[in-house]
Amino acid sequence: MPGQRSAVNRRDETMPAASSSDLLAEVSAFLAFEARLLDEERYDEWLALFTDDARYWVPGVENRARRDAAGPVSEDHMAYFDDSLADLRRRVTRLMSSTAWAEDPPTRHLHLISNIEVETTAHPQEFQVRSVFVNFRGQGESDQATLYGSRLDLVRRDGDSNLRIARRKVTLRHNVLPAKNINTFF
Repeated sequence: MPGQRSAVNRRDETMPAASSSDLLAEVSAFLAFEARLLDEERYDEWLALFTDDARYWVPGVENRARRDAAGPVSEDHMAYFDDSLADLRRRVTRLMSSTAWAEDPPTRHLHLISNIEVETTAHPQEFQVRSVFVNFRGQGESDQATLYGSRLDLVRRDGDSNLRIARRKVTLRHNVLPAKNINTFF
């Protein structure tokens, strides 16, 4: 109709502030590279993608009624992981050790990352990045599981202008894990 903007051109005020297409492409490539490092078990290189002050948080998800103001995720409740960079290093060391019997034979991973949104922040070298993931895990001949959820990252440029993960909050869409263990990274 004359005078109306199409739904495609109308900007919803709840949408994140637009970032440049170059920045979106750079962050998307960074996340794809990170996923490949995880799939190829290149954990030392993966750890190098984090800042020294990184926090990697995977809270438990609780079933709650819509009217419950506490919501399904809370800092006050259980977390599968609430790791610093040192904690992540310990987990990688343990995962790759000969005493990690649950990883012999090793789990085969496939990470899919999608729906990437990049928002600028008050700090010009930091970006809030939202994404969703699917993590397919297979082990042996028939043991397999699929984990999926969303991520909220704070990505920061280092002194060399490389992107690094400073914060990651992983919200699984499962309140009961469909896997025997959670020896994976998202």
